Amino acid sequence: MERNTQYDNILNKIKRIHFIGIGGSGMCPLAEILLSKGFELTGSDCNESDTLDRIKGYGIPVYMEHKAENVANTQLVVYTAAVKDSNPELAEAKRLGIPALERSIMLGIVTRHYHRSIAIAGTHGKTTTTAMLSQVLIGGGFDPSAIIGGKLPFIGGNSHVGKSDIIVCEACEYVDTFLQLTPTISIILNIDADHLDYFKSLDNIKKSFNKFSKQTTQLLVINGDDKNSIEATADVNINKLYYGFNDANDYYGTNLQVSGVKQSFDLMHKGEKLAHINLCVPGKHNALNALAAATVALYLGAAPKVVAENLNKFTGVHRRFEILGEVNGITVADDFAHHPTELTATLNAAMGMGFKRVVAVFQPHTYSRTAMLLDDFAKALSIPDKAVLSEILPVRETNTYNIYSEDLAEKIDGCTCLKTFEQITDYVCKNAQEGDLILTLGGGNVYMCANMIFAKLKGDE
Repeated sequence: MERNTQYDNILNKIKRIHFIGIGGSGMCPLAEILLSKGFELTGSDCNESDTLDRIKGYGIPVYMEHKAENVANTQLVVYTAAVKDSNPELAEAKRLGIPALERSIMLGIVTRHYHRSIAIAGTHGKTTTTAMLSQVLIGGGFDPSAIIGGKLPFIGGNSHVGKSDIIVCEACEYVDTFLQLTPTISIILNIDADHLDYFKSLDNIKKSFNKFSKQTTQLLVINGDDKNSIEATADVNINKLYYGFNDANDYYGTNLQVSGVKQSFDLMHKGEKLAHINLCVPGKHNALNALAAATVALYLGAAPKVVAENLNKFTGVHRRFEILGEVNGITVADDFAHHPTELTATLNAAMGMGFKRVVAVFQPHTYSRTAMLLDDFAKALSIPDKAVLSEILPVRETNTYNIYSEDLAEKIDGCTCLKTFEQITDYVCKNAQEGDLILTLGGGNVYMCANMIFAKLKGDE
């Protein structure tokens, strides 16, 4: 998806904007920012949600049905990637000659209205790092605007409308949507083989990240411990800062200590200790995310003490090792991990927390990813004491790969494969023991299974 420059100045020419799917987690923050800048908004959606309630709370008119007449008085239409060409509102906008922009294009346009735009890119950790950096900058008085892919308890949602010239957002690589962005500062967290249904190869993914990096105008902040990230940005002629746990990096961590779901490390710069960082989120991958956020915050002028204080207050993002609670010594948690690298990081962290057993309930996400990374999934899901699989969630695909969860289960010792969340809930609760961690994992709706397990353990059903 090449960057669309045709509409870069459109916000200077119009006043009225209509959002198709305004309640979406990626649409709501854009609507909030545009509303704060004085635009007149309307929207439509088919599903009630917390974000939609928030939109309605601003007094924005929302139609709970997609109809052609909803766009009659607008000057610009913004729609989510999930909206088809057959959508009556999108079709009517095109018939009337009203410009219609996909959400990623609109995000690029909005961020270019900020003097300092910060984009967080990487195969894994975008949401957590965006949330960490947002919390540090908001807590440090920088008052940025922020667009986050998950709910951040610190701000009570997934967005913040600030009054400064800073905006923080995620830069998603899928179908090259991040190429719509031209950030002032970009973070490259990591580069891994994912979305192979689109990219086909790791080499193509690296080429895409290279192109994104070259669209960054001032600074690249790069994971110096990640070989792919270093290689993909090697020829980018721009100011660079590296972070990691190797002391060759510009900013690096030492003395990493782990205690259950908490961890700590010293933040270093050229041999000097800047601060001691205490984190309430587990896993070395989250320590790396914190180092990325710290590097940018320090570059923007935050004091090391302020960075440390606000990272310490960070309690995580919805569905990122989110602990639902404990019943009779059994802990239930949920995590968004849906790629082998993410699973490996999360499960290794879980195994180091001192639980008697770790029971992983995994919902495979897309046929293509499961088929192409089958052995990597099997290796990752062999880390916990017990693995339970649900059926593969198709998302946008049909099973042309002839792949099933049973194919993955065969490669994992002692793995159990069940069709429904009800069956999984019954099985897990029947076999749960005091001291267990039951951890649901996946990019789909497996969090519902976590809620069902927790409810059953509590005796709520």
